[in-house]
Amino acid sequence: MGRKGNIAGTVLRGLGLAALVGLMGCEQSLPVDPMPAPPSRPDRLFEPMPAMPAPILAPDQVDADSAALRIHYQRLQNDLLAQGLLRTDGGGPDTPFTDTMLARNFVRIALFDEYVADGGGFRAQPTISNLRRWERPIRMDITFGDSIPEAQRVADTDSVRAYADRLARLTGLSITPTSNNANFNVLILNENDRRGYEAQLRALVPNMDASTMRAIIDLPRDTLCLVVAFSEGGDASYSRAIALIRGEHPDLMRLACIHEEIAQGLGLANDSPQARPSIFNDDEEFGLLTTHDEMLLKMLYDPRLKNGMTAAEAAPIARVIARELMAEGAS
Repeated sequence: MGRKGNIAGTVLRGLGLAALVGLMGCEQSLPVDPMPAPPSRPDRLFEPMPAMPAPILAPDQVDADSAALRIHYQRLQNDLLAQGLLRTDGGGPDTPFTDTMLARNFVRIALFDEYVADGGGFRAQPTISNLRRWERPIRMDITFGDSIPEAQRVADTDSVRAYADRLARLTGLSITPTSNNANFNVLILNENDRRGYEAQLRALVPNMDASTMRAIIDLPRDTLCLVVAFSEGGDASYSRAIALIRGEHPDLMRLACIHEEIAQGLGLANDSPQARPSIFNDDEEFGLLTTHDEMLLKMLYDPRLKNGMTAAEAAPIARVIARELMAEGAS
């Protein structure tokens, strides 16, 4: 879920969520080499905005709220760009990283959950987890709210499909577009679309719990986008995911949400302040998937790693894969 005032997303793991929330851990306990402090990056020049509740309003008021959000998010994007953030270059000489840093970031991002269940809702708290990813083909559907204009639908459809093709090449997954029987739904909704979307969500995931439903329907203003990934029973393999993108976002912020939420829905569930260059970092320095992030996805779907592995089991293998990837990049 996009956190307070930023692009970053998280995975709220549904259906099997209760089995995950009790697995507490800390970074010091992981069998990974110490990591040097990351290079300096631009300071945040704005404060997170307070959450805006989502009351039940008349349609004309909801439309007004959507128009106000469009203005608000355009200003936010302008502020980020003015600070040199939301970079789209994928990283360069100013963002070096080593195989040790890559392996450390992988463990922190792929083997921790970002949120835990708390009193019927979700609370930000990095919590150690097991490796989770897709083992079945992904059938991806893009659904737009009724109020999304046609030109935006065309542009966003092209963006999602091109990005899905890129992710398929990186991971080896089969990711195909579909309009029937999808198991990964990308929803691009405005405020008035989303607030009346409960029946459609129930149709997609009949046993969705109340906390997850509320996280989607009652989306506060400072949550920019989110993804919910589901596994069945005690299985570590994902079986369904729903990514929610606000239609009110300007073009770059909307594309940034598409990049992060879909990638997180593949299994990179957490963020790390040490990950750079990366979209899996709350500092908004990078808006689109980077070379570092491509390597994380290759690591996640390397056959030497297995679904359900613990951090202790996965970390030594991740170090080997990271060395190989960095050597390939240097050759």
